[in-house]
Amino acid sequence: MTGSELRELLDKVHRGDVAPSDAADEITTVLRMSPFEDLGFARVDTHRALRQGFPEVILGLGKTAEQIAAIAERIVARNQSLLVTRAQPDAYEAVKARVPAAVYHAEARAISLSQGEVPVGNGTILIVCAGTSDLPVAEEAVVTAELMGNRVDRLYDVGVAGLHRLLAEQARLQDAQAIVVVAGMEGALPSVVAGLVSVPVIAVPTSIGYGASFGGIAALLGMLNSCANGVAVVNIDNGFGGACMASVINHL
Repeated sequence: MTGSELRELLDKVHRGDVAPSDAADEITTVLRMSPFEDLGFARVDTHRALRQGFPEVILGLGKTAEQIAAIAERIVARNQSLLVTRAQPDAYEAVKARVPAAVYHAEARAISLSQGEVPVGNGTILIVCAGTSDLPVAEEAVVTAELMGNRVDRLYDVGVAGLHRLLAEQARLQDAQAIVVVAGMEGALPSVVAGLVSVPVIAVPTSIGYGASFGGIAALLGMLNSCANGVAVVNIDNGFGGACMASVINHL
């Protein structure tokens, strides 16, 4: 039971649609459930949605397809939304065998299923991407933000090598409640965007670039040293983390 579902139940009691004894039985049943399910190889945090507003997310890296599928099955059984990041096609096939309604997002390398009640964000999260090579990270952010109940707008291929492409989209920049900026190479784009808007900018460095980019470290350091106000930085290639932060801001 999520916080919004609990409020809805209490509202029904207040209106007289549900008897207090029935509501007490339902709440007691939920409280008796363990806050996690022990699968042997994983302890599924079934109360995370109650604490943080969104269920546990599965990182596909380092897990077998069957492990991912088993965890996914238990999350979905609790009527919670499912998100698996960094998932390969074989993992999706294993998940689909247990959760037929699950969807695979190939470019984002993610598996998702939206269910239950997810609070809707207040405004639009704009996902800005510097170049086509950064799209997998940007799409991971899109899938995450949408599943967390946000309206999402994409603004792609607007890197600083052709700044006029970004400046032509001022209206979309100004309309956003929070902006996630995904960029590799020298990582300059978040500073440029932050200098144009008055909302938080979450910078996501990517590992895209030639030798001296050091797998995204150059972009990461550039973003951390931004001279623009309102820039927060997440880890390299962490589209999921950038979207999570933007979603928290958009739900305030």
